[in-house]
Amino acid sequence: MANIVIVGTQWGDEGKGKIVDLLAANADVVVRFQGGNNAGHTMVVDGEQFISHLIPSGILQKKTCIIGNGVVVDPEVLIEEIDYLSSKGIPVGPEILLISDRAQVIMPYHKLIDQGREKMIGDKKIGTTGRGIGPCYEDKATRRGVRFVDLIDPESFRERLESIVPEKNFYLEKFLDVETVELDVVQKSYTAFADRLRPYVTNVSVALQKASNSGAKILFEGAQGTHLDIDHGTYPFVTSSNTVSGNACCGSGVGPKDVSGVIGIVKAYTTRVGAGPFPSELFDATGDLIQKTGAEFGATTGRRRRCGWLDTVILNNAVRLNGLTGLAITKLDVLGELDELKICTAYALNGTRVEAVPANLNHLAACEPIYETLPGWRQDIRGIRHYEDLPELARQYLTRIEALTGVPIKIISVGPGRDETIVLENPF
Repeated sequence: MANIVIVGTQWGDEGKGKIVDLLAANADVVVRFQGGNNAGHTMVVDGEQFISHLIPSGILQKKTCIIGNGVVVDPEVLIEEIDYLSSKGIPVGPEILLISDRAQVIMPYHKLIDQGREKMIGDKKIGTTGRGIGPCYEDKATRRGVRFVDLIDPESFRERLESIVPEKNFYLEKFLDVETVELDVVQKSYTAFADRLRPYVTNVSVALQKASNSGAKILFEGAQGTHLDIDHGTYPFVTSSNTVSGNACCGSGVGPKDVSGVIGIVKAYTTRVGAGPFPSELFDATGDLIQKTGAEFGATTGRRRRCGWLDTVILNNAVRLNGLTGLAITKLDVLGELDELKICTAYALNGTRVEAVPANLNHLAACEPIYETLPGWRQDIRGIRHYEDLPELARQYLTRIEALTGVPIKIISVGPGRDETIVLENPF
């Protein structure tokens, strides 16, 4: 058995989409286990860029793709994505895409609440995408959600709406002072979505068990990054789900024995979108150069990413939380123009050396990075396909990352294309 979980080790945007697309060639099934359309995976195949928000990246490899119960799904966005991929000649029928009957549905009032809250709190906003992800997870936890099994059952769906909509409208109107929703309008539009998606909906836990019993190789795909995890991230500047590897089981309906390895995706530097402490952030010309060279804009929001040096305090937190068995280094090529590189190996907080991420964000914000400095290789490496052909100084940088984390590097990305990759060891 070789079932692999892919997770981001930083604040998301590490390049998981490319690595999943690459490894999907060896997998039979690709599963998305958490998050919603607040995440985007960018893949470049034969020079053409594809961005997926809900459908697992394995769809480009024509693999069976599963949206697990841990995902919150905007059905309108999902249908748009199905149509977009189909227009590109990529088949996305119910024989290749399965949706968990237990996955939660993002409703119009979720998006209105999300956007209304951010507007209300102004400068103190979390920096959500406004797509209703958080409010949908809230309703899941308070048992006020709509699951796909409800959506595709007209009678059940109507009952859920009659129970929930009055409460939501009261909150929207009386507290947030924003527009409300009309129950009949919501029912009509979502009934059309249900009719379109009904053939895709099934018990994916059973489907995964059958696949595993038949010897299928399964790839579990996470969204966002470890430090956006609702429990273990830089709370409250986090997403609304568990992004760590342990949730691959809960969010898809498999047991821990069915996971054989966890690959952590590590950008060769660090980026972050939105607010929150970022100890190794750069505010100088080097940061601007990394941002420009790396084209650091969010795939979902288009927001400019904050850039900084690689932070192994953050990285080692992810190593521990996810039980990483291997690393995939992405965007190594972006650093090729720099004379020297820095790696943050610890923090200084009020004169004390700190080697773990503080839970108190005021403490994290006050942390000063402690750096090691390494020489840059000053060379374009995008054409390199073998590890031994990398510049010696690039190999020294990678070796130092392995030493600081205690985790072997298995994959190195030297460009956005599928072929611009050095595979040292295929986890499958």
